[in-house]
Amino acid sequence: MTEQSSISQEIPTHKNALEEKYQSIKTKEPLGPDNIKSASEDLPEPSGWRILILPFTPPERTKGGLILSQDTLDRGRITTNVGYVLKLGPLAYQDEEKFKTGPWCKEKDWVIFARYAGSRLPIEGGELRILNDDEVLGTVKDPSSIITQY
Repeated sequence: MTEQSSISQEIPTHKNALEEKYQSIKTKEPLGPDNIKSASEDLPEPSGWRILILPFTPPERTKGGLILSQDTLDRGRITTNVGYVLKLGPLAYQDEEKFKTGPWCKEKDWVIFARYAGSRLPIEGGELRILNDDEVLGTVKDPSSIITQY
């Protein structure tokens, strides 16, 4: 009987721990240009001609107010083709023959790139991408203006 009472005491504790963990995950904010600064020291340094990009995070609600599922949001993050330039590698846009008009982007620009371009680096709260400097297709002022709303 003492074994059963000790087990029944552990179950609520375990359940509470799971609920607390779920709440902390649920309330974690996705990474964006405004809150990435706190983690900037931990970000990888792009080498050579590479660029470190933070992909655009789609909104969690539709224009009509529907809350999107986590699966839909994750799929949107993976397939996005717009991102925020965090860092440029030391050789990015240094090839004068290739970039006769100068750099195609700079730090803190929003850029467009091919949908599955670059290498993905999963991090807490989202993912980063490392692109080659010539994979940038253009720049935009407001990424939400070109992202399809669900």
